[in-house]
Amino acid sequence: MRADIDHLPERNRRELNRIVPAIFEEFEDAHKFASGDRKMARILKVILYGSFARGDWIYEPTTEKAYASDYDILIIVNDDEAAKDVHWLDLEERLSRDFSILRHLRHSVSLIVHTLQEVNSNLAQGRFFFTDIAAEGIALYQSDDSELATPKPKTPADALALTQEYFEEWFPSAGAFYKMYEAALSEGSSGIFLKNAVFQLHQATERLYHTVLLTCTLYTPHSHNLEHLRNLANKLDRRLLHVWPSETKADGRRFGLLKDAYVKARYSKHYHISPEDLAWLGERVRELSGVVQTIASERIASLQNQAV
Repeated sequence: MRADIDHLPERNRRELNRIVPAIFEEFEDAHKFASGDRKMARILKVILYGSFARGDWIYEPTTEKAYASDYDILIIVNDDEAAKDVHWLDLEERLSRDFSILRHLRHSVSLIVHTLQEVNSNLAQGRFFFTDIAAEGIALYQSDDSELATPKPKTPADALALTQEYFEEWFPSAGAFYKMYEAALSEGSSGIFLKNAVFQLHQATERLYHTVLLTCTLYTPHSHNLEHLRNLANKLDRRLLHVWPSETKADGRRFGLLKDAYVKARYSKHYHISPEDLAWLGERVRELSGVVQTIASERIASLQNQAV
């Protein structure tokens, strides 16, 4: 795996050279009081992948959607618990938004974390997401010179079969939760029904993002964080960018209500959502469903042509 970022502009190189030490500082701070196996947790590799590794990143701050590519970073650790730690999502958000950690970053940071065993297992299974990282990724840090496992690409027929299996499992599941959202909404406009409805809508949205990630890459993270899933999915197809308007603060606030619903709509007495906000979110998720179905259908058709 290559280890240079000379193809990037100086500003991006400077930002990445600040991000990597920040990752280590936050990791060490989170584990300084760890005990048992967690005390032995270590970062083995930090790998830049995606558009900045390939060289086709986007920075369009003045366009309608004001889109800028993320710094996509895979962190490989030696411990299962360290890989699953919810600390990583907090770190991702802080790296992207908290200027007290890294000031003036032009691009958000998107982190995924896996053990070396998980990465090598996915490479052995020929999952596109990981084979692309192995082919295109750039090592920003390595504890040693060990290489990742040699990828074993799936045949087109095998890739098609798995893609269809994922689509047939996840897309109908999203539809079922959307129907439960509609049923809960029809029960009434009191808080308990609205909170139940938005939770069901969260589940529908989560499954739609898992659908598009799995059908396009054969990989999705074990995450309920809609913002994280949305960020990963948006990189696959720009049609997904237009699902969620971002012109006003109200747009962001409404998506935040949906994102928070997984926990707060069930457990927090302080969580509130209006019928108007819920109806708006429902329309957006209907739009998302249509876009996901189109993207997945195109992917399946492409694999069918390759498998002939």
